Amino acid sequence: MSEQAEQARKTAGALEYLTGFGNEHSSEAVPGALPPGRNSPQRAPLGLYAEQLSGSAFTEPRGHNRRSWLYRIRPSAAHPPFARIDNGALRSAPFTEAPADPNRLRWNPLPDPAPGTDFLAGLWTLGGNGDATQRTGMAIHLYSANASMTDRVFSDSDGELLIVPERGGLLLRTELGMLSAGPGEVALIPRGVRFRVELLDDDARGYVCENYGRPFELPDLGPIGANGLAAARDFRAPVAAYEDSERPTEVVNKFCGNLWAATYDHSPLDVVAWYGTHTPYVYDLRRFNVLGSISYDHPDPSIFTVLTSPSDTPGLAGVDFVVFAPRWLVGEDTFRPPYFHRNVMSEYMGLIEGAYDAKAEGFVPGGGSLHNMMSAHGPDRETFDRASAAELKPQKIDDGLAFMFETRWPITATTQAAGADHLQRGYDDVWQGLQRHFRA
Repeated sequence: MSEQAEQARKTAGALEYLTGFGNEHSSEAVPGALPPGRNSPQRAPLGLYAEQLSGSAFTEPRGHNRRSWLYRIRPSAAHPPFARIDNGALRSAPFTEAPADPNRLRWNPLPDPAPGTDFLAGLWTLGGNGDATQRTGMAIHLYSANASMTDRVFSDSDGELLIVPERGGLLLRTELGMLSAGPGEVALIPRGVRFRVELLDDDARGYVCENYGRPFELPDLGPIGANGLAAARDFRAPVAAYEDSERPTEVVNKFCGNLWAATYDHSPLDVVAWYGTHTPYVYDLRRFNVLGSISYDHPDPSIFTVLTSPSDTPGLAGVDFVVFAPRWLVGEDTFRPPYFHRNVMSEYMGLIEGAYDAKAEGFVPGGGSLHNMMSAHGPDRETFDRASAAELKPQKIDDGLAFMFETRWPITATTQAAGADHLQRGYDDVWQGLQRHFRA
């Protein structure tokens, strides 16, 4: 392991957090840095600059309003002009390179990158929908990296980033403080928040959902009641931690689908204190409180929703983040794996570890499958045969951790994804051999 990764591990192991999703958090790295009783005094404490970061319009309802006040060494306005740089393998909506494909698609993991590839350079876009300039829809990216970002910072003006590590841990240095996320955890970076990714291992790989629409929130529980699914208390936000660095730093901004860069003469991660609701988070997926049937059948997968980005139609999400966490199956006279299905929503599924209970083989950690709206999918033949004949005693599913990005619009794959060497040709074959059992 490199010396840089060792140092990042030490830093990650000592992190402290604030807890609670959607809270009005406050934190100061130096006592007295937060002004009492006001946001923008004539002279901010300790010679700092007061700056508001708004993740929503000023007039959005209080429950949906996202903003944080930052007290920083230099204001964000103190920077040179940005200039366009190459997008690499990063793409953005609208996705018009190719028509949307109704076929079922599945990919193996990304190939290992060239030496010296950091998180930003290692982003590879699979597809998405909507329009980043209209703040609708989402994009699916994968990342594969073997180097930390050094003197380089990234921010996304187009949307928030939900990072799902599959291999290797990440130390995320953000304007508001530091987060650590490894396989089995997810990190949420709000729109516009600058951050740097340092690796805790020799390499790292995973998934990213870029949400152009309404910020992710916890889903309503309805008849479930007050408790269950993802608990707000289990989301951890950073405490203030700042960099007072005078060396040149490249700041890369994703804006309307393209990457722009400027070289600052200082680190922009210089926030000494902050308070508000526009906040990064990390969440351990193993803390998800799975609910399910204790009689027969099993509920729709929507009951596994961790976070949702609502749309203008109640109950119809711009994107849902769903996790298939360890759980017990106890339904009587029930086909227990996920059922055969055609869905008005479009589903991209990834695997963090182990195996998925609807696919016997071919669906591997780091890979993913895309089932666009109304495409028929479900268990493969081997899974169907086994589950149809299984003895229905209580069964613990604890050898896999899968997730899904589910969205109201079709997902159009990029040309690089549709023609990738790691696209599995012949994915349809997993449903071949399903026998006729009809008896009149």
